[in-house]
Amino acid sequence: MKVLNPFKKTYDHKQMVLFQFLKEIKLFEQLSFEQLSHFIPFMHMRVYKKDEVVFFRDDPSHALYLIHKGEISLTIDIQDRFESLGILAGNKSFGDNALIPEARRIYNAVVASEKAQIYVIPQINIFEIFDHYPKIKAKVLESYTQQQNDYMARLFSTYKTNFGFFDLGHVYGKM
Repeated sequence: MKVLNPFKKTYDHKQMVLFQFLKEIKLFEQLSFEQLSHFIPFMHMRVYKKDEVVFFRDDPSHALYLIHKGEISLTIDIQDRFESLGILAGNKSFGDNALIPEARRIYNAVVASEKAQIYVIPQINIFEIFDHYPKIKAKVLESYTQQQNDYMARLFSTYKTNFGFFDLGHVYGKM
């Protein structure tokens, strides 16, 4: 016989859908539903149109973006042209350096699909959650660090297969 805990928090259908969405995003995959519930009040759905700029390189990193539907093109500007870094689709985050205080964007983000539905979480609210819930902060930053490590591994792998295409010595700057 299963005993029900009358004090266990329950969630409505809308919250459960949001939890499932968040659990598919690398930054939030380690969090429990209870921990995820702290982000929900700060998730604002925005609908963007094709070619609409979400942010430009060097903009302040004031929000984290979670793609619900649609595609986002990430580019870097080199002199007078844009070079593609890739296309992100649903259940991906971008603008992740909003987890770093006083960070600035290092690439451009532009809508590539006809429209995109994106949840925006303001940086100030993320930091507020981090201040009140250090375990959430630790888990999110651990996932962020792992994600950055994966990016670096792909960068080095790409460099090895395209040797001489660029000077890898610039990646770490002066040591």
